Amino acid sequence: MINYFANPSRFLKMTEKLLPWLVRLTILFFIVGIYFGLFYSPADYQQGDTVRIMYVHVPAAWMALACYVFIATMGALSLVYKHPLAGLAAKSAAPIGASFTIIVIITGSLWGKPIWGAWWVWDARLSSVLVLFFLYLGHIALSYSFENPSRGNKASAILALVGLVNIPIIKFSVDWWNTLHQPASITRFDAPAIDPSMLIPLIIMALAFFLYFITVLLVRIKSELTSQKIKSLNIKMIK
Repeated sequence: MINYFANPSRFLKMTEKLLPWLVRLTILFFIVGIYFGLFYSPADYQQGDTVRIMYVHVPAAWMALACYVFIATMGALSLVYKHPLAGLAAKSAAPIGASFTIIVIITGSLWGKPIWGAWWVWDARLSSVLVLFFLYLGHIALSYSFENPSRGNKASAILALVGLVNIPIIKFSVDWWNTLHQPASITRFDAPAIDPSMLIPLIIMALAFFLYFITVLLVRIKSELTSQKIKSLNIKMIK
């Protein structure tokens, strides 16, 4: 399956077919998720309507982590198997992951101020998320720092793999240290500690964020491939 999409032309044909459907599904899930989050889901008995920030904050946090794991995986494929599209996929995904992380930080501050009384606290979860944002910035910087794209892909892939150690720190920081964040409410072994009226819009918004990531990723990869073709044609014309 991985080798099947190693051909850029084959990948572009698949993208052309998928993108219209992905755009429609993304818009649909966002509309449904926002409606359910605002009108179907009740206010929390302690946090009031402030809890509705969860429907953006939590899916963005999940995607920030998932996107980084994706980047590291693509980096590994690029280093080990020299997959022609793996480095390009990682390069295209990094700005999206950085955007998710910014959303996490901003919505976390908006959520934290009325609940904790502070916009920011240097606890383990917040600090490790900030480190994740800097890892994204480092990956983006390295990807564009070399005239030879392969060298940039290699350097950014190594950084992504080293930075993987931060992912379990973010995930388990609330269990390992005394932080302000509550423990896991959904990914529990027994049952989600969240009412279905809140869980349903949360899952819908999570799917919307995931579809958004796939859609924008394909658009960015397509743009990068087109840019490479244009550069290649310009070089041939100069010669």
